[in-house]
Order: sequence, then C-alpha cells, then structure tokens
Amino acid sequence: MNSLLGLNRPFPISKALQKLITAVHQTGGRCIAVGGCVRDHLLGYSPKDIDIEVYNLSLDALEKILKKIGSVHAVGQSFGVLKVTVFDETESVTFDVSLPRTENKKGRGHKGFVIATDPDLPFTKAASRRDFTVNAMGFDLHTEELLDPYLGSIDLHHGILKHVSDAFDEDPLRVLRACQFAARFQLTLDKITIEKCKNLNAELSTLPKERIFEEIKKLLLGQAPSRGLATLAATNAISLFPELSALINCPQDPLWHPEGDVWVHTLMVVDEAAKIVRREHLDANQSLIIMLGALCHDLGKPETTQKEGDRVRSKNHEAAGELPTRNFLTKMGASHEMIEAIVPLVREHLKPCQLHKVRDEISDSTLKRLANRVCIEQLCFVAEADFLGRTTEDAKTGIDPSVIWLKKEAERLSVTKEGPSPILMGRHLLDLKITPGPKMGKILHAAYEAQLDGEFTDLENALVWLKAHESR
Repeated sequence: MNSLLGLNRPFPISKALQKLITAVHQTGGRCIAVGGCVRDHLLGYSPKDIDIEVYNLSLDALEKILKKIGSVHAVGQSFGVLKVTVFDETESVTFDVSLPRTENKKGRGHKGFVIATDPDLPFTKAASRRDFTVNAMGFDLHTEELLDPYLGSIDLHHGILKHVSDAFDEDPLRVLRACQFAARFQLTLDKITIEKCKNLNAELSTLPKERIFEEIKKLLLGQAPSRGLATLAATNAISLFPELSALINCPQDPLWHPEGDVWVHTLMVVDEAAKIVRREHLDANQSLIIMLGALCHDLGKPETTQKEGDRVRSKNHEAAGELPTRNFLTKMGASHEMIEAIVPLVREHLKPCQLHKVRDEISDSTLKRLANRVCIEQLCFVAEADFLGRTTEDAKTGIDPSVIWLKKEAERLSVTKEGPSPILMGRHLLDLKITPGPKMGKILHAAYEAQLDGEFTDLENALVWLKAHESR
C-alpha cells in the first residue's frame, strides 16, 4: 500500500510553468498536467518532467502562444506534440506540450496507430487511451483540481496496476511497461490486466529491441526489480527471453540454496543488487552493469545442472554462462562496451568465495590477474548480491566475508577498478633501439607477466629485468 503524500501538497508550479499556464489561459486554453508527473507527485516525489495537455486551442494557436514565451520545437507535430523551453530571469525549463488525441489501431505492433488530435475532447475520453489508471490522472493547473476519472489514485494507494480500457489491447509495449512499473513503484498487476498482457504475447516480437532494452533498464533500476521480473513471468512476456525462462524450475542444491530454484534465487539476487547500488550511490550506467550482472550471473546453470545422488551440482556454470549472457544482452540491444563489462562478472562471480577459501595460499599475482579480467569492485557487488540472495543462515547475517576480504586485498594492491598498468612500455623499448614488431610485442608481454609476478615494481628494475631477459 502506497502512502499518497502528494494528496495534501500543492502541485509544484515553477515560475516558468506559471508563465506557460498564464499565457495559455489568457487565450482561452486549459492546461492539464498529465501522466507520470501526476502519479509521481501523489507518491511524494518531485516530478522530473512535467507533460501538459492543452485543451480548447488549435495546434497552430498553441504554437503561436508558446513562441511568445520561449523556443518551440515540433518534436511530434503530426501527433500534436510540441517541446517548449520557457525562459525567465532565473531559469529555463523544457516542457512537452500536447493536444488531447485519439488513437485507432491500424496495424500490428507498437507503432500501428492512426492518431488524431482534438482540442475539444473531454479529459475523460483523452485519458481513456492511456495504459494504466495510475497514469490516467490529470491535474488542472488553473483550478488546482485532481482529475481522476478512472480512480488511479485509489489503485495507487492500494498498490494495484490496472489497465484503463480495452485500448490496452492495442499496444504490446504496454506489457513491458507493466513490468517496469511493478518494479519501480512496487505495484501488483491486476488479474484481468495480466490476462490482457498474455493476449498480447504474439505481438511482443514486433517491438524494437531498443524499446525492449529501455523498459528492462527501467525495471532493473526500480525499487523492487524482482516484482518486475515476476510480472514478466506472470504475463508470459518472459518468452521474449528464453535465457531467463530457462531458470524457472531449474533445481539447485538445497544445502546452498534452500530458497528454491534458480529463478527464485535470481529474483532475490537482483533485489540485493538493487540495495547495493543504492548504498554505493552508483550512477545509472554503473548501476545497470551491476543489475544486469546480477540478473545474468546464473544463466549457465540450466545447461550444466545435474543430479549426483542426493546432490544437485552445476559444475563450471560460471563459464557456461558467457554464451547465454551474450545472446541475451545482444538481443536486447545492449552496447558492446556494456556486454564486455557484464560478461566477466558472470564468468568470475564465484571467484571471491573460491579465493577466500584458500586465501592463505593466494599470491598477489593471482589477484592482479583477476583484476585484469574483471573490475574487482563491480565483481564484489555482484558476488555480494549472489551471496545474500539466499535463505541460508550465513546469508541472513547480511555479511559476505569473502567480499570484505577481496575488497581489502584489492585496495592494498591498488587494483580495485582495474589491473596494474604496465611499467615497461613500448616507448622505453624504442629508446633502446628495439623496433616495433612481433619481437617487441613478445618482450612487452613477458615484461608484464614478470611485473605481475612481482619481479620488478619500478622502471629502473624493469630495465634491469629487460637486460637479463635479452641476455638469455
């Protein structure tokens, strides 16, 4: 159940927004804040972006008014959408301003609509085209009245995500939006809405991978990503991602994973990862890398899991997880750089635990080489989430001793974020009249290996090593 703090607070109207409201109202128009900004305000958040629908004015008349108070860019003029930047003496703020509109389904997929604007459309009719009741509210910026024809505030209070009308059936993207809203605002999808989502399953394949990635990104960066993933499964939208659906009912050894199958464990792990990225105040890109690492960390288990007597084992599932991780991330449209950051986290996610068990036998060179393969800081975040995302007694303590140890060791060796930089460089060999080519490459490789093994720690001793190496 959500506490609607914004019900007792005025909607935030900046000087720039007031300037826009006044200009529109003076010419007979009516400004209504719509969509997510109203929902966020009711939840007590400061809306990041304020979208406005203007009633009783034509698009041409509206554009003329807006040009008098700021700069206007027709980002979707055929859809009746204008982006206006309003200036005053202290700030400039950009708003999306649109006319109310109707939509008619004419083709398959997310874009198969014919859109018509109608400035005289009643708000109730305009709001009926929106996806969920919590997004179908408006706030009259002149009368300061909440407009809630579909009782979205009540659904929001009770933590329910419910479709507005049968228009929901026309857009498959709304299925993934349901999943990310469930994660971001800890909402439970209405049973009838779940069925509507299931009926859209055949059209999910028409969605561009860029849109899919954006919705999954919002899901993973939400307050409770497990809710979004559970909704993905409940709506059958998980069929888009066979790498994830394979985790459902994949058994685990109850000694190490009494919580259940790999899917249950993964849901717990992503929620732990979400706590960690908030604790560490990571930026959006770093957070997404950690969250995707947590989501993908056990994708190798379905291929490797076998029963051995009374035990369940998944030998080398870390390495086996590389291919499904690459497939999953590539199909979603993740960048090459992001994929190359996440795959090592999957491949190495058990290393903190494995190394900690034999920590008295571990050399500095082993840790340095690990840092060359993966960012140890990120690895520790994923490994900690993996450790805590279980119901064993040690996980319940909330402390992963292997991660604490590895962090300290990495800090001691200054390899927390990356491996050691080579001391002996190509320019040093050029100074010694060693020409570029295969020989130089072999020397530099051997020098770096020697450096990792602790044979030298500065350039002076590196040159001594080189002289001995060349005399062999």
